[in-house]
Amino acid sequence: MKPRAAVSWSGGKDCCTALLRIADEFDVVAAVTMFGEDGERSRSHGLRPEVVGAQVARLGLESLSARCSWDTYTDRYVGLLSTLPRLGISHVVFGDIMGDAHRAWNQEVCVPHGLTPVMPLWGEPTTRVAREFVALGGVALLVTVRRPFLDETWLGATLTEDLLARFEVLGIDPCGEFGEYHTVVVDCPRFSSRLDVVAGERVVRDGCWAVDLAVA
Repeated sequence: MKPRAAVSWSGGKDCCTALLRIADEFDVVAAVTMFGEDGERSRSHGLRPEVVGAQVARLGLESLSARCSWDTYTDRYVGLLSTLPRLGISHVVFGDIMGDAHRAWNQEVCVPHGLTPVMPLWGEPTTRVAREFVALGGVALLVTVRRPFLDETWLGATLTEDLLARFEVLGIDPCGEFGEYHTVVVDCPRFSSRLDVVAGERVVRDGCWAVDLAVA
C-alpha cells in the first residue's frame, strides 16, 4: 500500500511538477494552501480561493487551508498540518528546489506531527524542472512578474519552451527561483479538465505586477 500524502499547494508549476513526480509512489489525498488573513488571496501566489479550489477539485483532492499573516504563517501552517495524521496522512510533498532555509522550514513544520517531508525537486537544475513540467503536458500562466526583471506585458503568458528560451536570453531563472515570476497551473495530466480563467485588473504590489484571475 502506498503511503498517504498531502501536497503543499501554491497553485503554481513547481508544486504541480512535484506532485506529478511522486504520483506513482504516494497516494496523495489532500492539498494544503495558506491564505491571507481576509481569506481573499493565497499567501504565496495571490490567487483567489475559487481558483485554488477549482485546481484542487480537478486534482480530486481534499482542500485544506488556513488564514494567516506573514508573521503567523509558520504557526498556522503547523496547526493546519495537525489535521493530517487523522486522515491517515504520513507525508507532505513540497515543490521547493533550492535554498537551505526552505528545506529546514519544511522539516520544521512536519516534525511536530510526526510527518515526513518529501522534496522530489530538491537540488535539481531549474532548467530541467521547468522543461519537465512543459514536457509532461503542464500548462501554466504567468500570474505575477517582478520588476525590473519582467514588466506587465508578460502577465498571462503561457510557460512554453519558447518562453523558457526567452528567459535564458534575459538571464531569468527558468523556475523564477529569485522571485522573477510566479505561475498558476491551468492544466496538467492529473487535472480532470482544463481550468479556464479570465483576466481582470492588473496591479503593482511590493515591486511585482500581478493580474487578477477568476474562474471563467
